[in-house]
Amino acid sequence: MTRESLVARMMTEAGQLVLVVDDYQDARELYAEYFVLSGFRVAEASNGAEAVEKALELAPDVILMDLSLPEIDGWEATRRLKANRQTKHIPVVALTSHALAGFSDSAKKAGCDAVITKPCLPDRLVGEVRRLLESS
Repeated sequence: MTRESLVARMMTEAGQLVLVVDDYQDARELYAEYFVLSGFRVAEASNGAEAVEKALELAPDVILMDLSLPEIDGWEATRRLKANRQTKHIPVVALTSHALAGFSDSAKKAGCDAVITKPCLPDRLVGEVRRLLESS
């Protein structure tokens, strides 16, 4: 079964929807496949503007947001999502390669509900998403 047919099949089945936002196609595909195999439905966006648009259109259950994105970065996309009454309730997990002290606090001030540093194991990422979904 190809990746496209697997994702298409899972999009029609029950499961919570994860919006995966990353400007690197390989990263989006990796995360998308792992979430699909973990029982989630997945949508993808390649930049912050597309992330805001898809969040408004699809109302995902959770957003996995890379913070270093073209057009509108993940920081601003998250601020816009949290300022909109349609999307402010959607948990946002920041996924970033920045591991400097205080970075997590800055991401949370922008509206992120959790921060995970790349690279990370897919199990940890899925676990954090499940934890957020259970607590919301």
